[in-house]
Amino acid sequence: MTDTFALDQRRYLGMLNEDAASSLAQARLLADLGQQHAQIISRSAAEAAQRTAAGLAELLPKLVVPGAADGFAEYIKDCGQRWILFLETLCQRGDACDVREKEGFRPVLAFDYDLVVDGRQLDRPVNYALVRIHPPAGTKAPREDARPWIIIDPRAGHGSGIGGFKSESEVGVALRAGHPVYFVIFFQKPEPTQTLADVCAAEAAFLQEVQQRHPHSPKPLVTGNCQGGWAAMILAATHPDLMGPVVIAGAPLSYWSGKNSRNPLRYFGGVCGGAVPALLAADLNAGQFDGANLVLNFELLNPGKTWFRKNFDLFANIDTEAERFLAFERWWSGFYFMNGNEIRWIVENLFIGNKLTRGEAFLSDGTPVDLDRIEAPVVVFASHGDNITPPQQALNWIPDLYKSVAEIQARGHVIIYTLHDSIGHLGIFVSAQVANKQHDQIGAVVKTIESLAPGLYEMLISDNDGVTTVAFEGRTIEDILKLGDDREQEVEFAAVAHLSEWATKTYELTWQPLVQALVTPETAALRHRLHPMRAQQYFFSHKTPLFSALGDLADQVRDQRAPAAKDNPFVELEGLWADWIEDGWNRYREFRDAAIELSFHGLYGSPWMKRLGAARHARPHSHDISKFPHVRDAINRAKLGGYAEGIIRMLILLARARGSVRRDRLERSDRLLHSRPPFNSMTPEARARKIYEQSLIVEFCGNEAVTSLAELLKDPVDRYRALNLVLDVAGPVQDMDAATIAMFKRFQAALLTLAREWRDPDLAPRGAEPPASLDDRHDAAGAATAVSATSAIVAVAENQEETAA
Repeated sequence: MTDTFALDQRRYLGMLNEDAASSLAQARLLADLGQQHAQIISRSAAEAAQRTAAGLAELLPKLVVPGAADGFAEYIKDCGQRWILFLETLCQRGDACDVREKEGFRPVLAFDYDLVVDGRQLDRPVNYALVRIHPPAGTKAPREDARPWIIIDPRAGHGSGIGGFKSESEVGVALRAGHPVYFVIFFQKPEPTQTLADVCAAEAAFLQEVQQRHPHSPKPLVTGNCQGGWAAMILAATHPDLMGPVVIAGAPLSYWSGKNSRNPLRYFGGVCGGAVPALLAADLNAGQFDGANLVLNFELLNPGKTWFRKNFDLFANIDTEAERFLAFERWWSGFYFMNGNEIRWIVENLFIGNKLTRGEAFLSDGTPVDLDRIEAPVVVFASHGDNITPPQQALNWIPDLYKSVAEIQARGHVIIYTLHDSIGHLGIFVSAQVANKQHDQIGAVVKTIESLAPGLYEMLISDNDGVTTVAFEGRTIEDILKLGDDREQEVEFAAVAHLSEWATKTYELTWQPLVQALVTPETAALRHRLHPMRAQQYFFSHKTPLFSALGDLADQVRDQRAPAAKDNPFVELEGLWADWIEDGWNRYREFRDAAIELSFHGLYGSPWMKRLGAARHARPHSHDISKFPHVRDAINRAKLGGYAEGIIRMLILLARARGSVRRDRLERSDRLLHSRPPFNSMTPEARARKIYEQSLIVEFCGNEAVTSLAELLKDPVDRYRALNLVLDVAGPVQDMDAATIAMFKRFQAALLTLAREWRDPDLAPRGAEPPASLDDRHDAAGAATAVSATSAIVAVAENQEETAA
């Protein structure tokens, strides 16, 4: 008994020590965060004050000069006219929303389209549909045997069509590239029994229909925007046989990730009570969740921009901005619905539970969602300027799934990411600049992306003297993790998920039956209309008595329009006032974000909460990749194969030695692997299998991957032809870096053959000292032997090359 008491005492003291250390760490974190937020607020407030003071100092002399009264009269007239036109534009928005709501909110696509599959007619009906986009007049018709391009838009409160909102968009890029383009749209109201499992099944049916329409094309490329991104990933995980490359743009997959003092949206679930608010909102709307709630949350992220600056810019530039404003509001002001079970799955599995990247998510029909099952290449597009889906949330699913790049390679997966420096969340989908650069280049490289060896790459897009270059730089898991803070704080989010489950069960057993019994379709409809996002549209419309005659007055103003001069000092003062107001909103946002983040860590960073979340946050055990059966089989086959395997292995070895792959080299490699014998007779599956197997050999066989090339290429003619083809892909010797040159010299030494165009840049002049290292002496001896061996087979090889070509 004494021993038991002593053991319990030691255990209790150990727990006290752990709690004390945890409390100290929490206090240190809160102090650091408080200091960071104080610095952010004080710095931005000081900068705003300096800008205001400098602007006033420059402007005040202009306000007291002779003739200022005339300028003021001119400004007053201009301001009054702009107010009338501004209110008229808001009323036009309200009228348009009313008309579009009665029509059921059609997609805002700027292109004509045909309905291909109506999801409402499927065996498991959903409010989704597949349409085919018509190329605009003057655009070349797409090739029917080209890879189809399917775009899935986000269903996050708004309607569909943002990916084809204008000509310079994802749809426009795909059409210009000659792809048959399909778009997944959805209707305003979900089907009564609809679940996300039904939606996934419908999207799989869409893919099957596209493949039937294009039987001679590669598998479709699927682009998923924002929440359409995780929908595309779920589709790729549950139906890997249907998917070609997957592009996910601004898609949040790892919801717990972010940077301290920068990404407050991820804390909302913890400070708002987990999943219960979403369930309550759906119950108060008779079982349907109103997407206007999500749109309101987006606007709350940056109220200075969405509530003031957007409207002021319209007011200040009413003569030129009205059309653009109304075009965007067609999408932003249309609110869609989800079934209660859909929003619950999203919140519990993604926003709060973060189960998708942990392999713990199941669709409602019992289908497991394991992202490890994705076979197609995945391209991730994110931006440092995106405050809704920061790069950490877009990319941290990679370290969630894989412990190292070696594991990515062992599983045969290709993952590419590209980062924009500053574009915001919506700009990823609607910016013409982004469409003409990032999406254009992504679309271009997708044609050759399947020729990349498995691994993790960053796609770097750069402009050099007007010429756009693209390169794929090899990256590690550590490179992904460096984009954010350490992930130790994610245990607090795990505690939120645990508490959310308890709160949800409590709500289901207590308040939910009462709420559902009291809510009627009539009260739900009234709540829809009274939502602040809709109320502003109903108020600012010509149906409101206050604005019923505004249209005629606006017509008169347009006829008599007298804008003030650009250099009118009172117009400048108006701009200065607007900046001051927006700065005030920004200070509110910064104080609010600080309060939310400090409250979150103050509550969930306590030792008790961390202990609650620790078990849930436990990471899966690492795997010994070399023991995977397919890895062992590949290692055993290192000396087996022939001409095709030798070429593919050398291409992979060169790419690994270089550490990156330029787009032009990738395109040359792709042409080789598709047009030259014996590759041109292979099926895509067989070609991909050979690339995968040789990648494993390169990764796990070390030096034997090079020395065994002689076993694959036993015929001297094959050796010569293979080296020439590989050198053609690698490019001129003078463009190679030192690592690439060294690797190619090892090929020639192993094969005792020199390539036709090879000119050794390191060849020492006559009389120089011999190479010092053993490897260099080996390469030099091999090269010398290769010269004599090569000369005897050049004529035979060239004759065979001409025949093969």
